[in-house]
Amino acid sequence: MHKVLIIPHDIDTRTLRQALWARRIGHRISHEAEGQVLWLADPGQHEALMRLVERWQRGDALAVAPDEPRAGAGSWRHGVLAEAPAAAGLVVLCLVVFGLMALFGDRLLAALTIVPVTLVGNGVQVGALGETLASGQLWRLLTPALMHFGWMHLIFNMLWLWYFGRQIESLHGSRRFVWVVLASALGSNLAQYATGTVLFGGMSGVDYALLGYVWLMSRRRPHSGFFVPTMLVVFMIGWMVFTMTDFAAPVGFGNVANEAHLGGLLIGLGIGLWASRTPTRTA
Repeated sequence: MHKVLIIPHDIDTRTLRQALWARRIGHRISHEAEGQVLWLADPGQHEALMRLVERWQRGDALAVAPDEPRAGAGSWRHGVLAEAPAAAGLVVLCLVVFGLMALFGDRLLAALTIVPVTLVGNGVQVGALGETLASGQLWRLLTPALMHFGWMHLIFNMLWLWYFGRQIESLHGSRRFVWVVLASALGSNLAQYATGTVLFGGMSGVDYALLGYVWLMSRRRPHSGFFVPTMLVVFMIGWMVFTMTDFAAPVGFGNVANEAHLGGLLIGLGIGLWASRTPTRTA
């Protein structure tokens, strides 16, 4: 999010917000000490937003004219993708892997697990991590994060990946986003493997890292544009704690990569702590 304008607290902004959404101009208004702060999601829409603000300040009608082009209409690639291309690409990659897993089944699964897994008779033979890395299969340190084992698993992970990842990439740049993803995928996968688990997967460890990063930035740098509802933080942390208890298994949530979630969250908080103390350059 990009800070655009400060509006006095006593001004009703509902008409302006309705007009902005009608023109597909992504924005947010936060209530700060100095007033209502208007944030813009896509800097490419700044000119359209300011024209609308000027009309609103003059008291002009803000209804969309039949021949008026909607900001962002027909330019999805130049809006959403331009704002967060790496996050969008990662979502697409997870979707592709999910589709390929449906086609190739166990063969692809065995290629993406953190160590090789092969069927020997009626049993399963699991490789050692040291030997796996020594043989050059370094991709296995990251690829478990790309695997999802059901539509609900995939959809929820992609929602959080986009919600938090888009903020990081649009505000701190693609390189920062990719760095957080790689570090948290590596750390959360190794944390889960350290428990003796081999057949695990999902982007949730990364999602918790992105949550930790965004939440810490929003708390330590409240004017940075980062935002996450308090209840969402409470829900996600509460969910992580719940799945660690004995109450999760009886209701069908006993097979959750808890260590990956916790590891990812700690990594995200750590990177967020560092980032909140240093100047940020977008890229």
